[in-house]
Amino acid sequence: MELRSGINLGGFLSQCEHTKEHYEEFITQKDLEKIAKWGFDHVRLPIDYEVFETEDAHEKPSGYERVRRVVEWAKENNLDIILDLHKAYGYDFNNAGEEANSLFKNTKLQDRFVSLWDKISKDFCVYDNVAFELLNEVVEEENATAWNELIARTVKTIRRNAPDTYIIYGGIQWNSAKTLKYLEKPVDDKILFTFHFYEPLLFTHQKAYWVKTMNREWVVSYPGTMEEYYQKSKILGDQGKTVYESGLDYIGINLIEDLVQDAIDAANNAGVRLYCGEFGVIDQAPIEDTLRWFRDVNEVFEKHDIGFAIWNYKEKDFGISGTHYESIRDDLLQFWTKKSKECRV
Repeated sequence: MELRSGINLGGFLSQCEHTKEHYEEFITQKDLEKIAKWGFDHVRLPIDYEVFETEDAHEKPSGYERVRRVVEWAKENNLDIILDLHKAYGYDFNNAGEEANSLFKNTKLQDRFVSLWDKISKDFCVYDNVAFELLNEVVEEENATAWNELIARTVKTIRRNAPDTYIIYGGIQWNSAKTLKYLEKPVDDKILFTFHFYEPLLFTHQKAYWVKTMNREWVVSYPGTMEEYYQKSKILGDQGKTVYESGLDYIGINLIEDLVQDAIDAANNAGVRLYCGEFGVIDQAPIEDTLRWFRDVNEVFEKHDIGFAIWNYKEKDFGISGTHYESIRDDLLQFWTKKSKECRV
């Protein structure tokens, strides 16, 4: 399993209205065919726990069957697929710091988390094109130790069912590149460390309505000036501190490489492969600057042999298949997949 060049199917079985109508219309077999023709080798499938189980933990057979169908679509198109538990019962990255995120304080919820992965791994271990991602993003710094403990329990359970399936997990603070160093060294060689990369957030999330401190009047270019990035990133607070606490005085590919370096070092020290499960630019950013950012990130990933999945295939304000990206899509696909336009149609 290479997991070199992939794309997320966000908004399909996660961060969505969990209805049969939505599931059947949002992503179909034809979308997997298109992704394969574009030249990607895998998809990352974010899945909320609601797909697999009810609020009171009863299994939903129809949810397992739906995920199996997508796995088989992927297999038919020679695509690997990552099953990413995007939201667990008792933990949602959108609720960072709130009482609703009680997973790491409640042993019964941790038992439920491990039990869910026991069931998922039993059902999907038979597929050789599947990898498991334990949880999308753990945010709070105080959960670093508890997260390591839950990882250890969950991996041990999965390994009883799926000894050869790749398992993927990342650090705290939204899968920051800087926090992979807090993860304990994996117990086997079928583990990948993952991080998410949206830096500088000021650029990639400009005008984002869900970033409460973001001034939606700002138009941010890339590369701009470091002075502007420092000043405005401070206003973003915690979500801007990667830039304003970096101590760096340059913007562009060198900044990107320096911000990824912590993840590279952590993976090397742990003896594991490194994977970027999400990176992207909002459809509110200037389009030529978007192309420049993606090109720089891709160059860094290539240099350091980092596999990746773009966020996102469709909608969710980042959808590469949307009209906003039409003028640069061929350029993006060419350096992501190395496949000519003629081969993609």
